[in-house]
Amino acid sequence: MFGMFSAKTVFLGRKLISCMKNRVLFNLIARRYGLWIAGVLLVLITIWVVKWRRPDNLDWQFIQAFGIRLPMRYGIHGIDVSRHNDRIDWAKVRKMEAYGVRLQFVFIKATEGATLADKHFKKNWREAKKSALRRGAYHFYHPTRDPLKQANNFIRTVDLSEGDFAPVVDFEVVNGQSDETIVNGLRLWLQTIEEHYRARPIIYTNGNLYRRYIKGNLDDYPLWIADYSASHLRSYNPDKLYLWQHNQSGLVQGIRGQVDFNVFVMDENRMSEICL
Repeated sequence: MFGMFSAKTVFLGRKLISCMKNRVLFNLIARRYGLWIAGVLLVLITIWVVKWRRPDNLDWQFIQAFGIRLPMRYGIHGIDVSRHNDRIDWAKVRKMEAYGVRLQFVFIKATEGATLADKHFKKNWREAKKSALRRGAYHFYHPTRDPLKQANNFIRTVDLSEGDFAPVVDFEVVNGQSDETIVNGLRLWLQTIEEHYRARPIIYTNGNLYRRYIKGNLDDYPLWIADYSASHLRSYNPDKLYLWQHNQSGLVQGIRGQVDFNVFVMDENRMSEICL
């Protein structure tokens, strides 16, 4: 009995000594590195909070009338159209509403290359205004064509009024041209258009072309990005990203076939920054 008690006592004593050593060591570390530990913990907590609270929740909801999911976090929704959408009943477009969503703006193809004009542009341009939709005109850019001739093609075709969106260059193809040719050509088109309309043009493009040609070269221009897979928009400059084309398969009363859907991603009071 005495021997067993003695062994227990020794064991407990060693355990107590070990705990005391650990406590002393902990206090020593806390005194010496306390601020560093607290700083690291604060950073880790901040990262966790940002990860779970960052505005990635776009509140996607499937709206049956439009045939697609819409990011309901944003309040201003719109579309873009061209001759491929054929004849449009603009009164029906403006009247359409579902789950509180009404289309508030439209971008209309005006020109392409150095000589082409969209055959439905004039009618679409006129009727969109009658329907009280905020309207914008865009030019499909070809890197193999003279940028000045392309700019003049747009200028000859499009008359803008106060409240209209600034002109848009639709940059989707490279046609085997060098990076330098593409960037310099786009810059010349943009500068020529800005000088004529006294408004800074908008660049429409996709994520890949943005990263290769726009980012670092043409960062001063407002951006309209086409990104159909994005769950967030952190890949783009938040100070310049105004418009997001998130789907190309929507449905709209008064328009045949599928329609591109867009949202304005800035605060609503900043809409005027990209308008005349």
